[in-house]
Amino acid sequence: MIDLYTWATPNGHKVHIMLEETGLDYTVHPIAIGKGEQFQEFFVEMNPNHRIPVMVDQDGPGGKPITIFESGAILLYLAEKTGQFLSTDPHAKYEAIQWVMWQMGGLGPMAGQANHFRVYSVDKIEYAIDRYTKEVGRLFGVLDKRLGQAEYIGGDDYTIADMASFPWLRNPAKRGQRHEDFPNLKRWFDMMAERPAVQRGIKVLEAEERPPTATMSDDEREIMFGDSQFQAYQK
Repeated sequence: MIDLYTWATPNGHKVHIMLEETGLDYTVHPIAIGKGEQFQEFFVEMNPNHRIPVMVDQDGPGGKPITIFESGAILLYLAEKTGQFLSTDPHAKYEAIQWVMWQMGGLGPMAGQANHFRVYSVDKIEYAIDRYTKEVGRLFGVLDKRLGQAEYIGGDDYTIADMASFPWLRNPAKRGQRHEDFPNLKRWFDMMAERPAVQRGIKVLEAEERPPTATMSDDEREIMFGDSQFQAYQK
């Protein structure tokens, strides 16, 4: 059995989708990040970085429990555990892995910053909004070109590279983008959205997901972006 400590965010949804695709049994433990539950002692013991998701596989290697944080690491672990959604051929394997790393180092952080300054920031800083909106547009363009060359992000087959990026490409207006401006990306996105396991994964904690126009309360903003997150490191 897998215990998943998660919330309705793109990084959470990546792992929800993978678990649904593999058919592994898992239990969801909601971590309400707007309430600061990621700073609870039990959670910090699992992830000193105070971020969701965290996975505990009670039947890990050698039959011993294993705890893993960082969504990309979890995807890689689950692919290895199940033998699914990542080729064993080195060429195909690393073609997919490089796109997982692209998402982790580029698409996710830049889309998150665009979303922050466009939606959640009280002070609308024109330079920040322009800088991150344009960077997300560039990354959408990179992906559009890639998907003009291959059916899936990782190559010919559906892999964890697709699962990693899909949640970050939902609600593009929050990042100042339109799928219609990127036809290859749109073709792939629509195909992904039709997969039953993807649909089930996105519905995990669906009631907790913020609609595109939502704004944070002052208390949530303090917890997410204020001094609270820094004070936690001093405990």
